[in-house]
Amino acid sequence: MSGGKPVAPEHGKNGMIQEFRDFIAKGNVMDMAVGIIIGAAFTAIVASLVGDIINPIIALFTGGVDFSGWFYALDGNEYASIAVAEEAGAPIFAIGRFVMAIINFLIIAFVVFMLVKMVNRIKDAAAEPEEAVEAAPKGPSEVDLLVEIRDSLKARG
Repeated sequence: MSGGKPVAPEHGKNGMIQEFRDFIAKGNVMDMAVGIIIGAAFTAIVASLVGDIINPIIALFTGGVDFSGWFYALDGNEYASIAVAEEAGAPIFAIGRFVMAIINFLIIAFVVFMLVKMVNRIKDAAAEPEEAVEAAPKGPSEVDLLVEIRDSLKARG
């Protein structure tokens, strides 16, 4: 301890507000917020891709079967649709919804993989010129040149 009083952390409303401002102003918090917002929008796009494009293609190959309607009622009764079973309050295994969730996950994972791969490629392309400049043979340093000049002046004199 250097003889001075220890500084107590600020308490009260103003200290808390300043601490909150500092927290929010950090770049990584803002990056995370942007990522969450884009992720929510991306989820809607993927849901549309699966529901409006992939499901009809799968239904074409499976003879018109729609996965999202696959379910099993645990009460033993038969229902016309999953909506009717839910409305009746029946406990159900929504197998089709689970299959669709897996398909959604695989699509999202693949797209994120492709995005990461593209970003890494861009980073690598940007890093190559820097590495080429660093790898280029450099001439003698300023100090080396000054030493060489000094030595040559001494040899003349």
